[in-house]
Amino acid sequence: MDRYAVHLEKDVPLASHTTMQVGGRARYFVEARDEGMLRDALAAAQDRDARVLVLGGGSNVLVADDGVDALVVKIALRGVTISQEAGAVTVTAAAGEHWDDLVRHAVERGWAGLECLSGIPGLVGATPIQNVGAYGQEVADTIVSVRTVDTRTGEIVTLATEECAFRYRDSLFKTDEPGRHVVLAVTYRLTPGGKPAVRYAEVERFLAGRGIAEPSLADVRDAVLAIRRSKSMVIEAGDPNRRSCGSFFVNPIVAGADAARIAAATGGSTMPRWPERDGRVKLSAAWLIERAGFVRGHRQGPVGLSTRHALAIVAHDGASARDVAAFARRVQQTVERSFGIRLTPEPVFWGFDPDRA
Repeated sequence: MDRYAVHLEKDVPLASHTTMQVGGRARYFVEARDEGMLRDALAAAQDRDARVLVLGGGSNVLVADDGVDALVVKIALRGVTISQEAGAVTVTAAAGEHWDDLVRHAVERGWAGLECLSGIPGLVGATPIQNVGAYGQEVADTIVSVRTVDTRTGEIVTLATEECAFRYRDSLFKTDEPGRHVVLAVTYRLTPGGKPAVRYAEVERFLAGRGIAEPSLADVRDAVLAIRRSKSMVIEAGDPNRRSCGSFFVNPIVAGADAARIAAATGGSTMPRWPERDGRVKLSAAWLIERAGFVRGHRQGPVGLSTRHALAIVAHDGASARDVAAFARRVQQTVERSFGIRLTPEPVFWGFDPDRA
């Protein structure tokens, strides 16, 4: 280990590094502040035959109570570079940059493409992994390329958008080859002076309620932040719902016949639904959870739903990762019994199988 210019800490508690604030320790831990440190850490892990897990802002991970027998690399690479071209601006941000800071920067400069993604916690490096999206935008719309370390070869590679296999809340990095690529930086192409995206009725209603007929990028960002705050989807000190992963389940995409069946069974003429290009229909996981009998604020011991949004699971004082997984499993099973649809968790589970915890 001494031949590497990086020090691996041992038995480091991980709860304080996640928004859920539960879970055990990492066998090894390092904060990588530059690419050299990251590559040294990966080499050191290989020497020790240790699995590598990458940690960003900790807003989309649930760590097992027994911890993880792995090297956890916390990404802290910083830096933003900007280049202008005809009709576009290209922004390359290091993986450790705070996501909402980048969105705010773009909006303040009049660059369209990220405004509806305001208030999402976490770091830039996480955005391509699950193709982060909200209120009608997703990062795949603007990503040009993703710079990574290929853990199989140790080489630095740059993947173009079409190589990332972006899908709804999914990508090459999450499902096709999980763990192979460690994101170093992401390049986005934004539109100077572009019009903001106003594609969700919720955002439209907010703007209309304030008499804003021709919203600016800043207006849309303010609307999204206000809506997210009303649902405790912006992590803020003092909010009793802050210890969550945000949306715990992905909105399911189902066959048109299944959507019609559920609507008929619930009398759901107002059931939220969004047609997909392939003929399938995206449903609201929060709506399904509430129609299955759960109310906001419902508790099972130290774990429950947010008092402001049925899609967020909150860990209260005394909660364990096992408690969170058990509550999530109960929600899944109840929705499946009610509607024949099994909800897919959005966070990543480290060190345990959530179906058996």
